[in-house]
Amino acid sequence: MTKTYIWLPGQPIGKGRPRFTRMGRVYTPEKTRKFEHRLAATASNYMLLHQLEPTSKPCVVVIRAQFEIPKSWTKAKKAQADANEIYPGKPDIDNIAKIVLDSFNGVVFEDDAQVYDLRVIKTYGDPCLVTEVTW
Repeated sequence: MTKTYIWLPGQPIGKGRPRFTRMGRVYTPEKTRKFEHRLAATASNYMLLHQLEPTSKPCVVVIRAQFEIPKSWTKAKKAQADANEIYPGKPDIDNIAKIVLDSFNGVVFEDDAQVYDLRVIKTYGDPCLVTEVTW
């Protein structure tokens, strides 16, 4: 069994909706595209460092997205966030999963259709995205 642990510092974002030009063309928002490239580059560096090739085996993916506690919150609300009594709202959990799986396509696994078990956890803490892929 092989496990990868890919850590990306900074505030996680969800996959943005596709946008349309006046000419009817579809494009991915720039913020989404940049985050996907950053995550794919981090995953690629990890795979090269550990001499791993993209797997063709079934995979289990666990994603932990940690968000910064808003500075505008009261001390009481910040304490609740620290104690995991309240959880982040936006971005939606499915959009976090989409951006990670799309970034890992062809880098960690050949296709995201190989993922048979997926878990996404959103918490407050030091902003980062930690992903574990097992095959």
